[in-house]
Amino acid sequence: IKLKPNRNRISFSTAASVLPPYHDDTPISTNKHFPRLFTPLHLNSSIGTLPNRILMGSMHTGLEGHSIPSLLLPFLNADVTHDDLSPMATYFEQRAKGGVGLMVTGGIAPNVAGWVGPFAAKLTTKYEVERHKEVTGRVHNVMVPSDGEKGGERARICMQILHAGRYAMHPLAVSASKTRAPISPFRAKELSLAEVHSTIHDFVHCAVLAKEAGYDGVEIMGSEGYLINQFLVRKTNQRNDDYGGEDFINRMRFAVDIVRQTRQAVGGDFILIFRLSMLDLVEDGSSWEEVKLLAQAVEDAGATIINTGIGWHEARIPTIATSVPRGSFAWVTKKMREENVVDVPLCATNRINAPSVGEWILDEDCADLVSMARPFLADPEIVNKSRMGKVEEINTCIACNQACLDHAFVGKTASCLVNPFSCHETEITMEEDSVPEEQRLNIGVVGSGPAGLAFATTAAKIGHKVTLYDKSEEIGGQFNMAKRIPGKEEFHETIRYFNWQVDQLVKDGRMTLKLGTEVSHEDMERDESLDRWIVATGVNPRTPSIPGIDHPKVLSYIDVLRNNAEVGKRVAIIGAGGIGFDVAEFLIHHTATDRTADDMNVNEWLRDWGVDATNERRGGLIQQGQNNSQHLNPSGRQIVMLQRKKGKLGKNLGKTTGWIHRSTLAKSQAVEMIGSVTYDKIDENGNLHISINKGGGTEGPKKEIKRVLEVDNIISCAGQVPMDELEKECGENDELGKKVYTIGGAYEALELDAKRAIDMGTRLALKIQDPAVVPGKHEFQSGTGPEEKLFGLLNRFMK
Repeated sequence: IKLKPNRNRISFSTAASVLPPYHDDTPISTNKHFPRLFTPLHLNSSIGTLPNRILMGSMHTGLEGHSIPSLLLPFLNADVTHDDLSPMATYFEQRAKGGVGLMVTGGIAPNVAGWVGPFAAKLTTKYEVERHKEVTGRVHNVMVPSDGEKGGERARICMQILHAGRYAMHPLAVSASKTRAPISPFRAKELSLAEVHSTIHDFVHCAVLAKEAGYDGVEIMGSEGYLINQFLVRKTNQRNDDYGGEDFINRMRFAVDIVRQTRQAVGGDFILIFRLSMLDLVEDGSSWEEVKLLAQAVEDAGATIINTGIGWHEARIPTIATSVPRGSFAWVTKKMREENVVDVPLCATNRINAPSVGEWILDEDCADLVSMARPFLADPEIVNKSRMGKVEEINTCIACNQACLDHAFVGKTASCLVNPFSCHETEITMEEDSVPEEQRLNIGVVGSGPAGLAFATTAAKIGHKVTLYDKSEEIGGQFNMAKRIPGKEEFHETIRYFNWQVDQLVKDGRMTLKLGTEVSHEDMERDESLDRWIVATGVNPRTPSIPGIDHPKVLSYIDVLRNNAEVGKRVAIIGAGGIGFDVAEFLIHHTATDRTADDMNVNEWLRDWGVDATNERRGGLIQQGQNNSQHLNPSGRQIVMLQRKKGKLGKNLGKTTGWIHRSTLAKSQAVEMIGSVTYDKIDENGNLHISINKGGGTEGPKKEIKRVLEVDNIISCAGQVPMDELEKECGENDELGKKVYTIGGAYEALELDAKRAIDMGTRLALKIQDPAVVPGKHEFQSGTGPEEKLFGLLNRFMK
C-alpha cells in the first residue's frame, strides 16, 4: 500500500478490472424546482445514465418472499402464504412509475446462515431466480422521465445482498468470531477459514443469480453491523488469520474479496453498490482512516457507487427515528467527498424525507446522490410531485417506524402509518370515482382526527359525497397535540397533507367541511339525507380512581398539551405509556413556541447524543463526559414518572423507538421512574401518596415502601376511554343504529394509535357501499403471513 504522490488515494493491487472512468460533468438540469435532484447521473459507458439523483434505499418490507419449506407451511396456519413475488413486483412498479432513478430491494441472503430471520428470503437457486424475474420485468417496463438527451431512461432496480451475521434471529448465526450481539439471543458460530471462502463464493453466486434474474445490479450490504461490518471491527473480529488480526488490511479483506470477485463474475455492465459504514456509532468501531482505506479498496475492486451507512443496529444513537433532525448525517458523506478519497459517486442517507433536503445536500456538495427509503412508503409519487414542484401534495414520511421497522422486526409485512396502501398494493387499491353512480352514498363523518380524515378523504376520492364535522376549529384531532412534542415535529407534515387533501376535495365539490360544529344524537336523527354516519370522535383521558383525584393541582394530558395549562417545577406523572413519556418530554424540552422539522438544530442534536461531528474518534462517539449536556433539561423541572405495573417503564413503547424515548429522559437527569406503585391518595395540599411494592417471587420477601411526593402538579396519563356516546345513543334507535359505524379511538381506545386509526378508516371507506359491511362487522385487517407466525413461535421458544 502506498500513497499516490498527487492525491489522497491509495493504490490496491487487488483491482478486479479496469472499469470505464466515472466523471460527473453532466450540466445541471433545467428543472426550476429542484435542478440538482433532477440532473441525470452518468455512471459510465457500460452502464449508462440514471435519470435523476434519487436512490430508493433498501428496506425490509416482508414482500421479498421467504424460504419456508412447503411441507411446513400448513402447520403455520397462516392467512396468506406469500408464495410468489407479485406483491413485490407491484410495489416496485408503482415506485418506478413514481419517477425514482434507481431502486434497491430489501435484503436477500446469499445463504441459509445469512437469513435475517428463520427461513427469510434468499437467492441461491434457479427456482428463486424465476420468481424474481417478475419483479425486474415489471420494473423494466417503466420509463422514467429525464432531463438528459434521451428524455427518459428505463427504470432500474438493484437487489441488496445482506448476510445478517451475528444479527441473525435464528440458531444458525455465524460471524467473524464467536460473539453474541446485544440485540440477538443467539451466539454466532465462528466461520472457519474454509467457510469464509465459501461465504465469499455465496455472495458472488447470489450476485450472478441476481443478474440472471434481470436485476440491473446489486448492493452489497457492508454496514449497519451486519456480517461484513463484523469482519471490519476488532471487537467482533478476534481472528488471527488472513481475515483478522490487528492489521485492518486483513480485517477488510473479506469485504474487498467479495466486491472484487463479484465484479469479475458479473462483468462491467452491472451496477455494484457497496454500502459502507462511514460512522459506526459503537465503541471501538472503525476509525475514519480505516473507513477511507476501505472506500478506496472497494472502488479499486470494482464498486460503481458507494452508499453511506450510518450506525450499527446495536448502536445507542438514533439514526432514522423522527427525533433525528433532517439530513443529520450528510456531513459524514461530505467529509469523504471533500477529502478526495474516491472518484465513484457517493450517496448520502438517513432522514432525507423531502425534496428540499435532498436538493440542499446536493447543492452543498455533500454527495452525488441522495437515498430516500421510507419516504417511498409514505408516497410512491414523491419524485414525480417534486419534479413538478407540487411539494404540498407530498405525503411526507414522519419517520415514526410504527408500521415499517416495527413490523419488520416481528416478521410482519411492512406498511406506513400515513399510507396504509403501502406494501399492500395488491390487497387494497383506490381509484378515483371508482364507485358506480348507483352505489354512491351521502356520508357524515363526525370527528377529523386521523381516523375520520382517513375515512373522509378516501371515501370522497372514490366517489361518495362526504360531510366532515368537527367541534374544533381545525382538523387533526389528537395529532395536534402530538406535533407539539419535541422530537415529533414531523407530525406537522401529516396535518399539512390532510389539510391540502381536504381543501382540494372541498373545491372539487366532493366534500363539505363543517368545523366548529358539534354533532349530537338528535342532529343525526333529524338529518335523513345521510345514508351512513361515521363516528370518529376519538378518546377522552381516563380518570384513575384515586382519592383526591379532583384536586386542582391534578391535570390531564389534554390540559397540558392542548390547553397550555401552567405546570410547576415539581411534577408527578401517573402512567408511563406513550402519552406519559410524551408529556415528560414536552415538560422538559418544549420551548415557548412549537417547532417544525425545519427548526431542529443538527449540531445541538449531535452534541446531545454524544456524536463526534468530526468523526476523528474511533466509532464516531464523543468520550463519556465530553458532551455538553447543560441544556438537556432547559425547563429546570424535576419529574417523577409512575406506573402500577412491575418492570421497566416504557416497556411497551415502539419496538425500534422505545429505547430512544427512555434514553432521552434518562439523559436529562430530570426524571425518576418508579414501577410497582399503588396510588394511595392525593392529600389536601395536592401531594401524591404512594406505596412502592418491592420483592416477591425470586426477588425476596415482599415489602412496601411508603412515600409522599411533594409536587406542584400531578398529571394524569393513565390511559383513555372511547368517546362512544354517539354510538351508544344511536344504538337505541334501530333504524339509525344500522347506519352508524364507529372507528379509531372511539371504537377501541388503545394508546394514541394513529396507525390503526388511519388503516381502519381507509379500509372501511373502500368498502362502505357494500351491503355486507354492517356496524360491528366493519373492521378489516391484513392477514397474518407465515413469517409473522414463525417469529411468534421463535419468541415463545426463547421465553
